[in-house]
Amino acid sequence: MTTIHDVAKRAGVAPITVSRVINNTGYISPETRQIVNKAIAELGYVPNVLARSLRSKRTNTIALVLTDITNPFFTIMARGVEDTASDAGFNVIFCNTDESEEKEKKYIQLLLQKQVDGILLVPAKSTSKSVDYVQERDIPVVVLDRRVSNNLVDVVRCDSEGGAYQLVKLLIDLGHRRIALLNGSVDVSTSEDRLSGYKRAMQEAGAEAEELYYYGTFTQASGYELARRVMAQTPRPTAIFAANNLIAIGALWALQEMGLKVPEEIAVVSFDDLPQSLVAYPFLTVATQPAYEMSKKATDLLIARLNDKAPDDQCQNIVLPVELIVRSSSGKVVS
Repeated sequence: MTTIHDVAKRAGVAPITVSRVINNTGYISPETRQIVNKAIAELGYVPNVLARSLRSKRTNTIALVLTDITNPFFTIMARGVEDTASDAGFNVIFCNTDESEEKEKKYIQLLLQKQVDGILLVPAKSTSKSVDYVQERDIPVVVLDRRVSNNLVDVVRCDSEGGAYQLVKLLIDLGHRRIALLNGSVDVSTSEDRLSGYKRAMQEAGAEAEELYYYGTFTQASGYELARRVMAQTPRPTAIFAANNLIAIGALWALQEMGLKVPEEIAVVSFDDLPQSLVAYPFLTVATQPAYEMSKKATDLLIARLNDKAPDDQCQNIVLPVELIVRSSSGKVVS
């Protein structure tokens, strides 16, 4: 059966644009309307009138689907969503998937049953299954923090590749060549982007032969295990780049157990900062993301979609810059 998503794909527009053409709501340029109507005719799409009528009632509720609410980065993000949504008169339902596609699928189905008006999604994987599922049901969705394979969806994220490059370039400028990357899951876009930034910096320095990168998960336990694994290498790396703050915490635990001093015996840098409540003295060199600003922009964009105030004929791909904060964990110039 042909769906609204099929029509959107044929026309090269977002599903919400197809919906507005069908329902004659919001401004659609004559050119876009003609393209959409042509796609509808070619595919023989028949709108589900009953579904549209059921969806016409607002609940003034949106959902935020996160991968790990215990991560301080996502906690700040949740606060940004709640503050922004509340100011606009919306309530927020929070869901935590633990990086599981299966849990994500179950939550998405539940949220649609609850008739939420829109969904903010941090996808567990780089696939677009959940995004496709939501769009096929004519519900606005904005992807946060990560990329997905679906190009017809709004995305708000930070420059993971650029931030990783800055961190590794800093270590290289300090004299390091054998730098280990402790990464997240292989099928997550942030892992891919941080590996790309790492490789770019290493290759520019002519240090490709020294590349050491390991995949795990974005958790403390994974950081601990990966750090012990990489420090068993001969020769050992002289620096570690942790792909997120939880991996960094786990790695620091492992290094402490091994009696290794940071940064005297090994330098450590990380993507994402650690909250002051977890460390008595901020010492970790980081590429920090504006989590609150990111979530605010994504929530504003979702609400604009709901209120027919966002551009209908194109999806937004907002990439925010990261900030490099140099502290003592990266150490001084090595000989």
